Formats: sequence, C-alpha cells, structure tokens
Amino acid sequence: MKKKTTNLFLALLIAGSSFSCDSEGNKKGRFLLKGNEKMDENDPKNAMGFYSEALKIDSTYSEAYFNKALAHNQLNQLSESIFDLTLAIRYKPDYYEAFFQRGLNYLDNGEFYKAREDASTLVQLDEQNWKSHFLTGLVEEKLKNFPEALKAFEKASSINPGNSDLLVNQATILFYLKDYKGSTKILDKAMAVNPMEPNLYNLQSMIYFEEKMYTEALKAVEKAISLDKSQAYFYNNKGLYLLYLDQPETGLELINQSIKMNPNNPFALRNKGIYYVMQGDKISALQYLAELDQKYPDMELVSEYLKKAQAL
Repeated sequence: MKKKTTNLFLALLIAGSSFSCDSEGNKKGRFLLKGNEKMDENDPKNAMGFYSEALKIDSTYSEAYFNKALAHNQLNQLSESIFDLTLAIRYKPDYYEAFFQRGLNYLDNGEFYKAREDASTLVQLDEQNWKSHFLTGLVEEKLKNFPEALKAFEKASSINPGNSDLLVNQATILFYLKDYKGSTKILDKAMAVNPMEPNLYNLQSMIYFEEKMYTEALKAVEKAISLDKSQAYFYNNKGLYLLYLDQPETGLELINQSIKMNPNNPFALRNKGIYYVMQGDKISALQYLAELDQKYPDMELVSEYLKKAQAL
C-alpha cells in the first residue's frame, strides 16, 4: 500500500551534466555525454552502450559506472545496477550519490541491512544533506523500527522543509503507529506545501478507511488517482474501499487491475481473499488468505478474514 521509492530521484542523479568537453581528445567524456543524451531521450539501452565505450577507455571512470547503473534502473535491472554502483564507489570512495542510489536499490532488492550500511555512510559523508536521513528513515521503516524512522524523516524535513514527500513519510510512520490524528496533522502541513502530491491523498484515504469512513476514503483515493494514474496501489486501495461500499464486482476489477500492474503486492492478494469471503466462496478465499497468514501474519485484516473464511 506504500509507494516505491527507489527511482524517486532518478532524473536528479544523472552524473556528468557539468562536464565540460574541452578537447577533442577527451573521448571518454564525449561518450559520457552521448550516453546522457540517450538517457534524456528515454533510451537506456543505447545509453549503456555509450557508457560502456567510455569505460573501455577508462575502466576506473566512476561517473560512467554511476550513469550506467541508472540506465540499468530504468530497465528494472537492480542487481546489475548495484554491481555498477559498487564499482563507482570502488574508484571513488566518497561518491555520495552512488551510496544513496545503491542504498535505494538495496531496499527494493530486499537487502535492508546493506541499505542500512549505505545510509550510515551517507550520514558520515554529509550529515547536513537531507537525503542521508531520508535513506535512514526508509531503512528503519522497512525494519519496522518506526520511532527511529520517524526521527530520521523529521531530521530530513528540518533540513529540507519544502519537500512534501518527507512530510508524507512522517505521516505514514504515524499511520503505522495508529496515531491517525498525528498523521492527519502532518498531512495538513504537506498539503500546504504541495496540494498536488498524490501520495498525500492516498494516505488520507487509508486513514479514513481505518476510521470506517469508506465514502470519504473513496473520494480521497480517487483524488490520488486523478493526480497519478500509474500507481498500482492506488487502484488496489480503491478496490478495497468499493468492497466495503457494497460494490464488489467493480472493486474486484480494480484489484485485478492493480495485480496486473504490480503482481508482487500482497495487499492486492489479501483484498481478493476478502472479496471471496464476501461472496461466500470459502475455497477461493482460503487459497489467498491461508498463505498470506503464514507469510505476513501481522498484515491488517488477514487474520480477521481468514477466520471468516474458515467459518463459511
């Protein structure tokens, strides 16, 4: 139900934009710039070709490894991206942006403790950079160390108060801690900073759902979708709210749409289980809920609806 973060800053991280190609003999620099042009054209495959040419000239060229890693990210090749970022760091041990991007990649790859190591390195390299604390917060959130995550996001926000994402992250942690009033208060601040932030409205919808205000939840998530139609978890949440508003078939369509967009979201599978419980289909409900109860025993609603399925 939460947004993915790894590519959040992708457009900001292309290295080499300040490179000055001051001589015809600087072939590796020209290849780097050509690769960047291909990235600007949303052509990561050909961009990697140019970065590879630069690396043939200089196998220690950290910026080329870094940009090549970002091209791998565009193609959802996390392991390859991590490999290139590690090489970028090997030849430039204080490469802040490479540590930051590698930490984000580790998070998406489920390697939370490696991400924590990179976050710690970022704090050592630049404690006054908000991204150091942002990555720390993301890691502690994944490890369910919510007070530590909240502290890190608050520190990041104090450094960069104009970033609405950091406020939404704080509000999300408070939501996990079931402090809905505190979460709503932070969301109000985020709305004042950036009223066009879709994740703000999605989280608002989740708070309404927990408060059993299903119509309000639906309106809020529809606002999120109107601002960003690419997020699978928005459609999944809308589908769940429709189940509770006695519109099961429309709800199921949206849940299935969410699964097509992101097959790895266990919350969508849970919601399908809830749908089948509501339809009185015990066998189908148990297919989803029994497995989820084993893999994610703390997931909200799973235990409740598994018991209902077993009682059918």
